[in-house]
Amino acid sequence: MPDARLTDRSFMNPLAFIGRIILSLCEAIGEISLFAARAIAQGVSGPYYPRAILRQMIDIGYYSLPVVGLTAIFTGMVLALQSHTGFSRFEAESAVATIVVLSMTRELGPVLAGLMVAGRVGASMAAELGTMRVTEQIDALTTLSTSPFKYLVWPRVLAGFLMLPLLVLVADIIGVLGGFIVGVYKLGFGPIEYMNRTFDFLQTEDVVSGLVKAAIFGFLVALMGCYHGYRSRGGAQGVGAATTMAVVSASILILTANYIVTEVFFS
Repeated sequence: MPDARLTDRSFMNPLAFIGRIILSLCEAIGEISLFAARAIAQGVSGPYYPRAILRQMIDIGYYSLPVVGLTAIFTGMVLALQSHTGFSRFEAESAVATIVVLSMTRELGPVLAGLMVAGRVGASMAAELGTMRVTEQIDALTTLSTSPFKYLVWPRVLAGFLMLPLLVLVADIIGVLGGFIVGVYKLGFGPIEYMNRTFDFLQTEDVVSGLVKAAIFGFLVALMGCYHGYRSRGGAQGVGAATTMAVVSASILILTANYIVTEVFFS
């Protein structure tokens, strides 16, 4: 007969492991929430740094256009092809244009743009702030009576919140254009017919929900990049780890927030 103490220990170890994960998750959520609250509170109270905000808006918005645009146009093209292949089995090929525009505006536009920006901008923010942390530049700002949250964190968070909806709006247009190109020049739809099908069932709520998602995603991407970069430790290795964690955590939060916002709008 096995020892009861060994049985209890083998039973409790998995529970202890799960408990440690839950406690760590709660601790991380609390730290990120406090970091975000501090950044917002200090950012809105001034003084403001408009040049820093403008620089971040250009970096997040303008320089992300190529990767977001390429992602959007090929997504629209592939979506049109796949939709036509599936709907042709049910003789419903006329729904291709509707599916492309609804999928791009509601889901694929904001989610894919958010993930692309997380990979490009979130990693850049984490690396930049992480390097400033390990080289003690952030400590130097504090010594000079300049709040790092006002000068470094708030401009990035605000720029992410403002610019990602604009990027998503452009991505929606480009994605629909990609579907139009495939639909007209490969699948044989008439241009007028395709555009009529595109706008027949499109509602304001579809576009607004995608832009709301984009604003939330932009905030989360910038927040994760700043949070992990600001807390970076341990030299170059710590900066690399912060960069990885910024992209991974931002991607997970984007997918989680996507479901929550979809539930709010369409439940």
